[in-house]
Amino acid sequence: MPIATRSHPRALLRASGGPRYAVALAVDALGTGLLRPFLLLYGVTVLGLSAPVTGTTMTAGIVAGLVCMPVVGGWLDRGARSTVVAASMLVRVLGVALLLAAPAGNVWLFAGAALFLGIGNQAWPAAHVALVATIAHGRERDAALAGGRALRNAGLGAGALLATACLAGGTTALRVLAVVTGLAYLTAAAFAWSVHVHAHPATATGTAEDGDGEPAPRMHALLAANVIYVFCLNVPEIALPLVLVTQMHASPVWSAAIFVANTVLVVTLQVPVTVLLSRFSRRSVLAFAGVVLTASYLGFLAATSLGHGSSVPAIAAVSVVCTAGEIIYAGSATALVTALAPARVLGRALSRFQLSTGFGLAVSPAVITGLASRGQFALWGSLAAATLLSASAVRRAERGGHRLSGWRHRAVRR
Repeated sequence: MPIATRSHPRALLRASGGPRYAVALAVDALGTGLLRPFLLLYGVTVLGLSAPVTGTTMTAGIVAGLVCMPVVGGWLDRGARSTVVAASMLVRVLGVALLLAAPAGNVWLFAGAALFLGIGNQAWPAAHVALVATIAHGRERDAALAGGRALRNAGLGAGALLATACLAGGTTALRVLAVVTGLAYLTAAAFAWSVHVHAHPATATGTAEDGDGEPAPRMHALLAANVIYVFCLNVPEIALPLVLVTQMHASPVWSAAIFVANTVLVVTLQVPVTVLLSRFSRRSVLAFAGVVLTASYLGFLAATSLGHGSSVPAIAAVSVVCTAGEIIYAGSATALVTALAPARVLGRALSRFQLSTGFGLAVSPAVITGLASRGQFALWGSLAAATLLSASAVRRAERGGHRLSGWRHRAVRR
């Protein structure tokens, strides 16, 4: 029986970096959950910036943060692991410090804070995956990555709920949340650094005998498809609230309920679903995720055409299908990259994948809002068509993946 079928909590904990690293993940996620949903409110309420200026500055920070990814990839390929994870957390401490130091009306310090927060948020995923890939291998690694995502989503959700409860305190509460966030990042960085995970030079460099002397796979189809797939992460946060509240005039409670349900489902089902699907190839599972997401987008289109009394509950029901597609996508996409990339260039492969993810997340709000302004068919029909084309591209690349796996097997036998 493959090791991926074992999802015992202790085994997952060891494969994910151990107890101290799990604490680092939880504390980091809690801090991110405290501030990330309310960073826009901080700029508008505390610093007195206009909403367009605040939003544009935040977007610029996210995009500028992507520029650091080649540097992060090279650092990882030199063997660094827990050091890069800790650094991605420490740079966000600097971002929070700039946020707290910014006087009212000062857009430049806010821009600096957004930049450092963006760098940390973009660097962390690749560093985390590289660390887990150094400790665990094969399907055990896939389950460990899924466990880390479930833990992170739980921390993000808890932080967002705690921050929501504190918002009644006004600007003072937002400043306190920023302070707590900075302390959380600092604590998480200390725990992550204490793990002391570093790739062995032979693993980081690779040799022809172990199959790692080959050039890094370009993964053009996978990276292009990932830009479209990642739109699903912003459906519960942007697309559905936009449709439900501003276009269908439904109560905001529906959007909040869908978001909470999404978080709960990801936390509880990410590991079991990833383990269940481990009997299939990662590329096939990723293509299947695209089919599920396409079906959900078509379901949203059908739901919006129903009468007002039926549309809102139908949209909520279809959101469960969309979350299922998100879970399948998240459990297979990063796992596929780590399986395809030779160990000596794992960092660069992960940095390219994070570039595609970050780009998709950066442009998706503008694309979603632009399509929604043209009607439901433009929004959901376009997302469905693009996602289905992406799934087809991933599926067509299956033969290339098999050839790569066969080459590696022959190299190892030699």
